[in-house]
Amino acid sequence: MRPAHVFGYGSLLEGGAGAPCRLAGHRRVWGVAMDNRRTLPGYKYFLDAATGERPAVFVAFLDVVPALGEHVDGVALPSAGLEVLDARERNYRRVRVELDGLGPAWVYAGRGEARARYERAAAAGRAVVSRAYLEGVRAGFAARGLGFGPEPEVPVADLVRVDVPPAAPS
Repeated sequence: MRPAHVFGYGSLLEGGAGAPCRLAGHRRVWGVAMDNRRTLPGYKYFLDAATGERPAVFVAFLDVVPALGEHVDGVALPSAGLEVLDARERNYRRVRVELDGLGPAWVYAGRGEARARYERAAAAGRAVVSRAYLEGVRAGFAARGLGFGPEPEVPVADLVRVDVPPAAPS
């Protein structure tokens, strides 16, 4: 059976859609990062809000990892439009999971290379979390009466997101 839902546990909560639910057997972590020095068509990069410069940092995002006896609160969203989400969530892979009370669903879990980027950057003191991302996710949780956690283990920075247009067809 094709999963009817996508489990949102981070930025997917920002839009206000979705029904609150729980993913058992997992834990939410700060564990994925993008290299802010790279410009990728159809993706994004960040500028320092104070200087307008592009910092040579790795921007960290939330991830979910298997963890027996734990759970992650989030939302169940319709699984329509997976191609758009797959492109947006380029640091993640779509994984089939079971949501409590809802059955099969998809969740975006960090790709190995994105997790390795985070680990290297955090160890070198070059990983940051965008304040706007953090506040957006917190607001999504608060709007649903859900507690947010964990707090970032790396500094929070005032960054401005810049969306890069897709490459022109050749």
